[in-house]
Amino acid sequence: MAEDLKTSVKGEILSVKDLPTLPHVLEEVTKLVEDPDASSDAIAKVIATDQVLSAKVLKMVNSPIYGFPGRISSIQHALVLLGFNVIRGIIISTSVFDMMEQNMKGLWEHSLGCATACNIIARRAGFEDPEEYAVAGLLHDLGKVVTAVQLPDLHRTVLETVKAKDLTYFQAEKDVMGFGHDRINAWLARHWGLPPNIREAMARHHAPQLAQFYKPMSCVVHIGNFLVRLFEFGNSGDDQTSYLRPEALMELKLKMSDLDRVMDEMADQFLEVSDVTF
Repeated sequence: MAEDLKTSVKGEILSVKDLPTLPHVLEEVTKLVEDPDASSDAIAKVIATDQVLSAKVLKMVNSPIYGFPGRISSIQHALVLLGFNVIRGIIISTSVFDMMEQNMKGLWEHSLGCATACNIIARRAGFEDPEEYAVAGLLHDLGKVVTAVQLPDLHRTVLETVKAKDLTYFQAEKDVMGFGHDRINAWLARHWGLPPNIREAMARHHAPQLAQFYKPMSCVVHIGNFLVRLFEFGNSGDDQTSYLRPEALMELKLKMSDLDRVMDEMADQFLEVSDVTF
């Protein structure tokens, strides 16, 4: 029975392409990126044809999350500074934003908070491209939104289970469906052709010790999610504190005192980040 539910849920989740989720522009851009002769100029021009989307992307890249506040003036500039993977992640998240707000109050804020935390943690751990870690944080709860939109009855049951059994949203998902949004994230990330590092972080942010290829990114998102929940910034479906896996700190060579400094930096940035709405 559980296997049947999993198969039917997966089918319904993956028909997400029927939703107004991903703009047409993203398909064209993805094709261009696969063409070795395509320039960032050509890619920027395609994104710029969708003015609303361009405005959303520029607003996001100029937010404190990415560390270039108010300094990126064009889509091409954004592509050169941040790379296509980051821009594609931003396009997906901003496209899902409306659905997120309608279906799970506070989840967008939680996602922005997690992205901010991931950037700070990645920099403190000494990683290059902290913006990619931020995008993984931004997308880490996408599976929850898609469940809420595609399977509203199941979503309601999960929320009721959170309250009735005093569980985290993730535990309640497993209680009701037999698996959680981490599994749905993996399906979606593959379906949308996201890069493998972001895909693994989305799929393993609750169990970073199981990550096989990109463990550091999974650990960053795990800790980012833990800290933003501790801060109670936004809402990810429950009011529980999640479990912090010590392996994640060990992997990144961070101590608890480092997390205090990360939280100080988060506190400074959250005031500005909460203004990033569309």
